[in-house]
Amino acid sequence: MAKQTSARILKITLVRSPIGNTMKHRDTLRALGLHRIGQTIEQKDTPTVRGMLAKVNHLVKIETQEEK
Repeated sequence: MAKQTSARILKITLVRSPIGNTMKHRDTLRALGLHRIGQTIEQKDTPTVRGMLAKVNHLVKIETQEEK
């Protein structure tokens, strides 16, 4: 049987406005599900999400936690 590992969850909060940033940055925030400053979402820690966060790391705050 495959060994089950606990997946990590990323808690992502939009802390700065995307106004004045490129359209790619704004589109990335929308794809992550962030619309308003102060909004917090939870995403699974995947390479895709990590790549998106690398593009907008100056606009968001990231916290990691173990999945329950």
